[in-house]
Amino acid sequence: MLRYVLFTSLLLSSSIMAKPFGDADKGKVKSPSCVYCHGANGMTNNDAYPNLAGQNAKYLYDSMKAYQDGLRTGPLAEMMAAQLKVLNDDDLRDVAAFYASQPVQIAK
Repeated sequence: MLRYVLFTSLLLSSSIMAKPFGDADKGKVKSPSCVYCHGANGMTNNDAYPNLAGQNAKYLYDSMKAYQDGLRTGPLAEMMAAQLKVLNDDDLRDVAAFYASQPVQIAK
């Protein structure tokens, strides 16, 4: 019986861990204002803004939450907070999944 419980727990935890962080297709639709600074696919030509393509989705989500919550400061923090204020947690996960799924492009 104990083996069955452990096996079932392992299967359930694996399926939960394998669940995608967000929906990248929805994230593309939810990120129109992001492209002005971060580029259409998360690669920017402006050194003032970070590239988002290929970043870890959880890291991107946590960063956006920190801007929303006022925990990130700096010259662009207010602008980021304003851009993100209309997005809920699911939206942020979707946007994070979209940028995480984009390939990193090496500048030539």
